[in-house]
Amino acid sequence: MREAKALSTTMAQYYNDSTIIYNNGQFVKAAEAKMDMYSQSLHYGYSVFEGIRSYKTVRGTTKIFKAEEHFVRLKNSAIAINLPFHWTVEQLIAATYEVLKQNNLGDAYIRPVVYAPANMSFAKNEQSHIVIEAWEMAPFLGDKLIRVVSSSFQRPNPRAFKLEAKAAGHYVNSILASQEAKSKGFDEALLSDMNGNIAEGPGANIFFEKEGKLVTPPKGHILAGITRATVLELCQEMGIEVEERHFLTDELKQADAAFFCGTAAEVIGFESLDNVKFQKNWNETISRAIQVAYKNRVTEKDQKFQSTENNKSQSVVA
Repeated sequence: MREAKALSTTMAQYYNDSTIIYNNGQFVKAAEAKMDMYSQSLHYGYSVFEGIRSYKTVRGTTKIFKAEEHFVRLKNSAIAINLPFHWTVEQLIAATYEVLKQNNLGDAYIRPVVYAPANMSFAKNEQSHIVIEAWEMAPFLGDKLIRVVSSSFQRPNPRAFKLEAKAAGHYVNSILASQEAKSKGFDEALLSDMNGNIAEGPGANIFFEKEGKLVTPPKGHILAGITRATVLELCQEMGIEVEERHFLTDELKQADAAFFCGTAAEVIGFESLDNVKFQKNWNETISRAIQVAYKNRVTEKDQKFQSTENNKSQSVVA
């Protein structure tokens, strides 16, 4: 009885008996949706997904932030790991807005997954399936400065995986690193690459600030996130210099400030790394200015962005 109650509480974080999802072209109740227990995705982690957010904008509408970019990446991820992709980006964006509408969601986290059919072999699939789910979710790492610890886990060798693909199996590495950090009393982990350079968090990219400039790891050993690209756009608009290069933990600990960025986490500053606090007051950093600018961008307080995005995406009244 206790286990059943705990399971019910966990489920309630994401859906209830009336929650609607998009599943292979139909809008169905989440509680009634089915998946083949012989799916290659369940047995081998062979699927791809996206993490997307929608926001209530200052105009009173709901807008999916960078919807096109996310669904293009979903398609590219599927192609990278040889999963058939039968849908158009426009079709999936429209379906996602309908999921938001049917669930009466404004500020939401959206999770599309492309997964494989029953297949116990390693043969290439001729078909695949898709589901789009959405639920309310606060920033993944909260809204306070976080205590980060260097992980004993490393990011995978890019010659072993298609790291540019947002593939489900890659995230076993993320789960292990994050669970290890929390077991030690920290908020999140920071992983290095196979060469010992700082790579990223379990589900977010990293930037650090030093003397008015930002530094971030280059592509190659990281998933170059859409939020990371947004931060780079904001820096260009705000006249903030950014250098993409490798760096080690010791250099990072000498920084003025540091932050993670990702769709789930948004922009969240570090209080410390390995119990070493950063040198500047967070509220006095350009990193904090980026955090504010990002929030303004996604809620369309940024008028320049609003005018260009209105030509690309549709919105519905929240």
